[in-house]
Amino acid sequence: MANRLQEETSPYLLQHADNPVDWHPWSPAALQSARESGKPILLSIGYSACHWCHVMAHESFENEATARVMNEHFVNVKVDREERPDLDKIYQTAHQLLTHQTGGWPLTMFLDPDTLVPFFGGTYFPNAARFQLPSFVDLLLRIADVFATKRDELEEQGKQVMEAIASLNRTTQGGSMDDTELLAKARQQLGEQYDTADGGFGSAPKFPMPTTLDRVLRHRTYQDRWGKPDREALDMVMTTLTNMARGGIYDHLGGGFCRYATDRKWMVPHFEKMLYDNGQLLSLYADVLSIAPDELLTGAVRETAEWLLREMRHPDGAFFAALDADSEGEEGKFYLWQRRHIKQLLSEDEYLVFETLYGIDKPANFEGKWNLHRYDSWRSVIQRLSLEPDTANRLLNDAKQKLFRERTTRVRPGLDDKILTSWNGLAIKGLIKAGLVLGEPRWIDAGNQALDFIRTQAWQDGTLYATWKGSPKHPGYLDDYANILDALLTSLQNGWRDDNANFAIELADKVMTSFYDTDNGGCFFTAHEHEALIHRPKPTMDDAQPPGNGIIAQVLNRLGHLFGNTRYIDASTNTLVWARALIERYPSGHCALLAALEEQVYPQQLVILRGPEADIAAWRAAVTKGYHPWRQVYPIPYAARLIPDYLPRLVSADQQTRPSAYVCSGLSCSLPIETLDELKTTVDNL
Repeated sequence: MANRLQEETSPYLLQHADNPVDWHPWSPAALQSARESGKPILLSIGYSACHWCHVMAHESFENEATARVMNEHFVNVKVDREERPDLDKIYQTAHQLLTHQTGGWPLTMFLDPDTLVPFFGGTYFPNAARFQLPSFVDLLLRIADVFATKRDELEEQGKQVMEAIASLNRTTQGGSMDDTELLAKARQQLGEQYDTADGGFGSAPKFPMPTTLDRVLRHRTYQDRWGKPDREALDMVMTTLTNMARGGIYDHLGGGFCRYATDRKWMVPHFEKMLYDNGQLLSLYADVLSIAPDELLTGAVRETAEWLLREMRHPDGAFFAALDADSEGEEGKFYLWQRRHIKQLLSEDEYLVFETLYGIDKPANFEGKWNLHRYDSWRSVIQRLSLEPDTANRLLNDAKQKLFRERTTRVRPGLDDKILTSWNGLAIKGLIKAGLVLGEPRWIDAGNQALDFIRTQAWQDGTLYATWKGSPKHPGYLDDYANILDALLTSLQNGWRDDNANFAIELADKVMTSFYDTDNGGCFFTAHEHEALIHRPKPTMDDAQPPGNGIIAQVLNRLGHLFGNTRYIDASTNTLVWARALIERYPSGHCALLAALEEQVYPQQLVILRGPEADIAAWRAAVTKGYHPWRQVYPIPYAARLIPDYLPRLVSADQQTRPSAYVCSGLSCSLPIETLDELKTTVDNL
């Protein structure tokens, strides 16, 4: 027996490198071994910050007796779902088809060694029978017996599974619903799913769902401008974001949001912190703060951005993937407090303020301890304690700093220190947007440094790689290209860099040649040259992250208009045509694609600013103030080398000393606009 994970770079795989299980990474050698031995494949998919992955590892994979059964009857393959989201998407889908239940992690699937089609699966299995689940060893023995004695039945089932999987990429023409009806239908469905009491959508467990909240905010804004005002939509977004920022899903001492809340009131989280959640939430909070200031939301943005820079940043600029839910083998231990310990650390006045705000005088909310959760608004606490605001703020800040310093002495949750390109795209966009809204150039600089890292380290010989840990690994997926393109366009709107503009064009061209489906429209999740698997997804549904097709449809349309490239615009349009029937089937589950559709339904503004950098930066700030999702503003100095073809190439010396602007709608642009007042009037009247 030889565990083959020791040479891997994934922190998750390395967590299992000392197991007595004969683990293989997913590789041609592992698949060949299964075919030659005739043993079924036990495929186990998880990630480093996953609590139940740790539980199953401790109970079963570290157990010598269980490992002997696994090694005798199966070829055992471990997969980090963050490195191989292609495998995770395929086998999560297969799990749902086989079990008619939602999946999750750890995902445990049993595959035919010849076809790689799964014939049984589940998620977490305990070491002893409980939760209405068999013991893992009993399950293994039963599966081995069924595979040996009922191959014909399993082969027939496998054919049915493959037929069902193959049907997923088949689409039909959309129905008779027009575009505005489709957008309205999504808004109606989201209103029905909304939790009017506590914000968010659905009940427990409750997830942030930033793509969904973005749809509500965009719908409200577009309707206020061109349709019937939607007065409830902003309240839906504000209530949710406020309750999240008050809730236990937010780290009130160190900043950053956890993966989800286990209850509907956002009080007790699952304590893992993921880069992709926090990147998306920074973007969303920044959009809301561009509409109106809010002290609570501003604080959450500032603390979250600083957490990213303090704890999640590689020395060369990119961002790490995640913090574990567990420390010292216990979920949430790093974040929990005992009342007596808080009292010991704080002065009497500090404790009074802290106790009142965070409910330390109320019953403990997590296994006899307190996970910090604001029970009331800060203004109400100040009034109840009859304190001056400045005094109250000082007491609260001093208390938080003392507790934060004490917390740094604890054993920290594990850090997953691999660089994921897709997730970095989300974080870069969020940092730059937040930096622009709150006037924090450090965050913008950090975002641009991360982009430089991705361009120099993860972009190699015309291929964007999905992961980096010392060196790039795994050719990129659609999400990697889409999210980095989105980040690049966000960065270019802050300040034009030829390197970023050129990188965006290179990435878009690669998407067109390696991911785009020229026959049907839309993009595959994997490149044309990618390893052949049992299914090649074309994702459209919103998940914890927006689907690649939703983001790519947005960025190709914007990039196409910016550079006058109709090939990009046509690909964006054809993606929406291809996905139309799927969107109509469940509009509220396709919010990212609906954002792309909205940009084709309503007039969009492309504003190009030319002139000295300082002057056009001031003009940019003036026309981007507020929330205008239909407006893209690019300040391109005369010193730039890579500029859109439709802009004048010859500029007089006199012109170079003063700014000017072009406002484009559709494929036509205005004459040069020479004053800021005229520019404001033009964009407001379009």
